[in-house]
Amino acid sequence: MNQEKVKELVKEALDENEDLFLIELSFQSNNKIYVEVDGDNGVNLKECIRISRHVEHNLDREEEDFGLEVTSPDVSNPLKVVRQYKKNVGRILNVVTLDSEKYEGNLTEVNEEEIKLEWKAREPKPIGKGKVTVSKSVVLKYDKIKEAKVKIIFN
Repeated sequence: MNQEKVKELVKEALDENEDLFLIELSFQSNNKIYVEVDGDNGVNLKECIRISRHVEHNLDREEEDFGLEVTSPDVSNPLKVVRQYKKNVGRILNVVTLDSEKYEGNLTEVNEEEIKLEWKAREPKPIGKGKVTVSKSVVLKYDKIKEAKVKIIFN
C-alpha cells in the first residue's frame, strides 16, 4: 500500500472543503485504511462519501486490494487535535490529566499550547458557617491532558 499516495489523496479531498480537517489517518492490518475527519460545523454523510470516493477512485484495486473507512468522530470519543478544542469553546468538557486529576468546566480559551476551563464551586465560607459559590479556573497544557471529552447534555 502506497501510504504517501493515500495521504495525498486524503489531503486533496479535505482541501475541497476548508471546514474539514483530519483527525486520524491510519493503515491497519489487511490493507485497511481508516480515515477520521471532523469539521468546524460537523461532518455530514455526503462529505464522508465524497472523501471515500476521491481516495477509492484514485487507487487501483487490481494492483492492491484494500478496505477503506471514512468516518466522523463519535460524540463519546475524546478530543484529539487542537482544532477540535477550538470548535468546542463554550461547551463543557470532562478532562482527565496524566496525574489523574479530573476537571469538569466550561472551555473558555484555546490556543496552540493549552486550554482554559472555568466552573463554579461551592466551598465553605472563610469565616462563619455555610458555603459560598466561587469561580474557579484551570489552565492545562495539551501534553498534560490524558483525555478530554465534551459533556453531552440532554434538555
